[in-house]
Amino acid sequence: MGFALWGDRMIFLFVGALGCLGIFLTTVGLYGVVAYHVGRRTHEIGVRMALGARRQDVFALVLRQGLRIALIGIPVGLAAAAAVGRLISSALYGVSSTDLTVFLGSSVLVLAVALLTSYLPARRAAKVDPLVALRYE
Repeated sequence: MGFALWGDRMIFLFVGALGCLGIFLTTVGLYGVVAYHVGRRTHEIGVRMALGARRQDVFALVLRQGLRIALIGIPVGLAAAAAVGRLISSALYGVSSTDLTVFLGSSVLVLAVALLTSYLPARRAAKVDPLVALRYE
């Protein structure tokens, strides 16, 4: 009996692995974008801090930037998932193609990844020395 479902299990195991790879690539890509953007704005961050911005303000600025990217991508991803869900609805077992729990769970996961990947660049931006940043250019 278990052997009869072996093919389906392998296909869904492969699809699950691709999903994990997608989350990993999202994490690396978002971190790269935010880190690159912080690197490009080092001079601006130095000027902000020289004019009185606190480290917490700079930290929050960079976190908001990472979350903004995620908040733009989540509706696009949900629309694509709904469209693809209709195509594969016959292959889904025990869940509908428009399951609200899956959509909410994936959205929360993407927001958590956005927070995680924005944390390190935000911490680095908050530690910028204004004099070094102003001398940089």
